[in-house]
Amino acid sequence: MQENIYETCSEDISDDEVYLTDHPNDDEEDYYMGSISKLQFRKDISKAVWNDKLGMAEVVEKKGKMWTTTAIIRNGKTFCSIEETLFLAEIGALLLLDDNDSSLPLKFIYEKVAKAKTGCSWELFEVYRHLKSLGYIVRRHGVPWTKKITEGKNVDIISDSVSLQGSQERNEDMDLESRKAGSIIDLFSHLQINEAGPVFDVYLPNRKFKKSCPGDPNFMLYLMRESKGD
Repeated sequence: MQENIYETCSEDISDDEVYLTDHPNDDEEDYYMGSISKLQFRKDISKAVWNDKLGMAEVVEKKGKMWTTTAIIRNGKTFCSIEETLFLAEIGALLLLDDNDSSLPLKFIYEKVAKAKTGCSWELFEVYRHLKSLGYIVRRHGVPWTKKITEGKNVDIISDSVSLQGSQERNEDMDLESRKAGSIIDLFSHLQINEAGPVFDVYLPNRKFKKSCPGDPNFMLYLMRESKGD
């Protein structure tokens, strides 16, 4: 049985969940306003190590407040999807490392996205980047922000890394188990438009957003593709 992907509000708040209103004058102000060009040169840069097997980056050093709305948390560890990794690297907020602590260039991440083997294509990344640049809070559809792992069980990050290019059946299962009955979100979470399912859950900019209690997304984004016969 799939665990409930939403944690209750009464649970302990993670270190990431610091109200952004406490820091009105830091770089997060520009981040929310979509002023990406102002973030190119940072004094404090977070670090993450790329895990090729997972197709994700494990954050090993956090700097800045963007972590309140970025990445998933599993057993106290923070993981970035490929689209999150590239976006943060592009704005100069994240340094990606390999297993030997050597920095990886942007070209490495671009090639990963171009090959579309990590659950995200270039087309989908451009959608993600645009939403983030406008200040929206974005996650892969149906993937929980935080998840408690029962003691003694392995952290199954791979199963949580839902592909943005498929896995519609899995997305539907996660939605039906996680969302409350009668929610308007339930009516649309398993809707298919021209055989395309939802790819992103999107939340309005919110300086008090908490991963442990995110609530329902404000809308879901469907990516429409033209069929080869059209």
